[in-house]
Amino acid sequence: MKVYLKNMVCVRCKLVVQSELEKHNFNDVILKEEEIDFSDTMSTDRLNKLKVLLNELGFELVDDNEHVLVEKIKKSISDLVYNSGDLLKSNFSDYISTKLGYSYHYLSNLFSSIHGNSIEKYYIRQKIDRVKEIIINEDLSLSEVAFKVHYSSTSHLSAQFKKETGLTLTQFKKVHCNRK
Repeated sequence: MKVYLKNMVCVRCKLVVQSELEKHNFNDVILKEEEIDFSDTMSTDRLNKLKVLLNELGFELVDDNEHVLVEKIKKSISDLVYNSGDLLKSNFSDYISTKLGYSYHYLSNLFSSIHGNSIEKYYIRQKIDRVKEIIINEDLSLSEVAFKVHYSSTSHLSAQFKKETGLTLTQFKKVHCNRK
């Protein structure tokens, strides 16, 4: 049986889950990206232990199609923000729609109804979190950061960063540099 793992958004997540599955002798459970595959004959008790283990790690088994699609939207956004060095060649709505094979209107309504936030708001939040990581861990100019996280300009990044965090990029950088 294949089910989807909620909150599985990065390579580190996969490594943690794989390690814990091995540590707790779930050798018959196969982890593929954000899906987990296990035997239909797995006992209820063992399945419950698997669910508890995953919940302790911050993950959840999802088997209804709408929730799976929302998780795929989140994964697509994460891949775009964290793994795509290329500029976004189309607009964001076309990217998500093409990647998942559904109209953006449908995806947007579904995401909002299940997640409680719009896809755009989630995308912006992920980009801002990525910007923070880059500022903290890499020595890039603000224009290089803007380019890396698919902003059309440094001023657009700056305005959105200030709106989301209450700090300017410079203030954030100073606060972090002072902590080092």
